Amino acid sequence: MAVLSENQLLTGKTILITGASGGIGQITARELARRGAHIVLVCRNQERAEHTRHLIQQVSPASEPDILLCDLSLLAEVRTLAATVAQRYEKLDVLINNAGIMPGPLTITAEGHELSWVTNHLAPFLLTNLLLPQLEAAGQARIISVASEAHWLGEIEPAQTLRNAPDKYSSFTAYCDSKLANILFTNELAHRLELTGITANCLHPGVVDTGLVNPRSSRLLKLMWLLARPLMITAEKGAQTSIYLATASQVATISGRYFKNSKPARTSGTAQNRAEASRLWRISEEETAL
Repeated sequence: MAVLSENQLLTGKTILITGASGGIGQITARELARRGAHIVLVCRNQERAEHTRHLIQQVSPASEPDILLCDLSLLAEVRTLAATVAQRYEKLDVLINNAGIMPGPLTITAEGHELSWVTNHLAPFLLTNLLLPQLEAAGQARIISVASEAHWLGEIEPAQTLRNAPDKYSSFTAYCDSKLANILFTNELAHRLELTGITANCLHPGVVDTGLVNPRSSRLLKLMWLLARPLMITAEKGAQTSIYLATASQVATISGRYFKNSKPARTSGTAQNRAEASRLWRISEEETAL
């Protein structure tokens, strides 16, 4: 029997990527399209989304990526996005929750959520749950979430009011908390999906030189980022683990794991706590009105 190439393996596959207009999301989209997948680009800005589509078509002229606009900081828009996906696509083979931000000063959205918590955690939590029918229709599907080693410093607060307290707020702490939530969510999701054909894994992309730090971030955080830049990797390298988890046959049946450099990696004790994962799920259901 002939060995299928990566291109053949992804032909006919539909892959949705959030935050696809730049950084590792853009590279991931480009490389998966190169391998034959149909890409759905979820972006906030039309112009940047069109630029990404153009870049994809330069390396894969036959590709016809779709663009869906969504501000992931607003759960109403996430629900509209999910409804659009359900209407357009019978199945979804891979969902990559890639979008992420590190906020500046404390920002509460019009819906009452702290900006990084809703963008980095609540949005992918809600979107993933709403798209489960399309993922189940694929038979064998993969859910991939971009987390971070910053999760080692994170914790899940008992109430959102604590995260929103201006005198206690730190954008870096908020980011760490949301990255811990990514891993706990992945673990609980994998547990709930273990009797299906859907896997759920997350990853640390590396410390990537992207525009993650908000221009309104504190001077200290911007200084730390500037000093660390010589040690950072490119978006090309940072995208490799996402690409690996989306394509590799070696991980087709692996679920509930955290990857770094395309290999399973250690997480914090809190990230492995099943009770904490279950508690986060209940909090997330309440905050998203799932």
